[in-house]
Amino acid sequence: MEKVLSDKQGKALLQIARQTIAGRLGVAAGSDDVQEPLPDTKYGTFVTLKKNGQLRGCIGNLQASEPVKEGVERNATSAAFHDSRFSPLTADEFSEIEIDISVLNQAKVLEYSDAEDLISKLRPGIDGVILTQGTARATFLPQVWDQLPTVEQFLGHLCRKAGLVESAWQNSNPRIETYQVQCFAEEKA
Repeated sequence: MEKVLSDKQGKALLQIARQTIAGRLGVAAGSDDVQEPLPDTKYGTFVTLKKNGQLRGCIGNLQASEPVKEGVERNATSAAFHDSRFSPLTADEFSEIEIDISVLNQAKVLEYSDAEDLISKLRPGIDGVILTQGTARATFLPQVWDQLPTVEQFLGHLCRKAGLVESAWQNSNPRIETYQVQCFAEEKA
């Protein structure tokens, strides 16, 4: 994805996310306050929390429904305290988490004829994927390719996440949309 935000703006978003979570926990954020102007442009955003390299929370929105700063604040709170896969983040864990922010471009429908065509059109490591079949829907950010490097693994797990059988992507021609992200991650200490 073309850069829509500068590295300084990305660093400011990371600090906003950390400060938002710290404020809810009543702890110090532990970083300098960077005053970097952020655009009012609306983007979809995801905030991912990791602890010891393992997922600790991830919440976001695919639609560009609010300015990027507000989206990061809301999704940071949700990732820390409302991801149903995890218990709410505690003050004791706060210093151990690392934050990643993904800023999404607009998703586009990927036209394909069959499973083989779909395999040939997806770009591992580049494309985030939204899979929809009926009322079942799920997404994986492009970063998930790091854990699921083949299209078959990636789509199989995505089908399971959506509540479908793992082979649904091969047999039932679900709607596939792709998007790209600009990712900002806290640097490991």
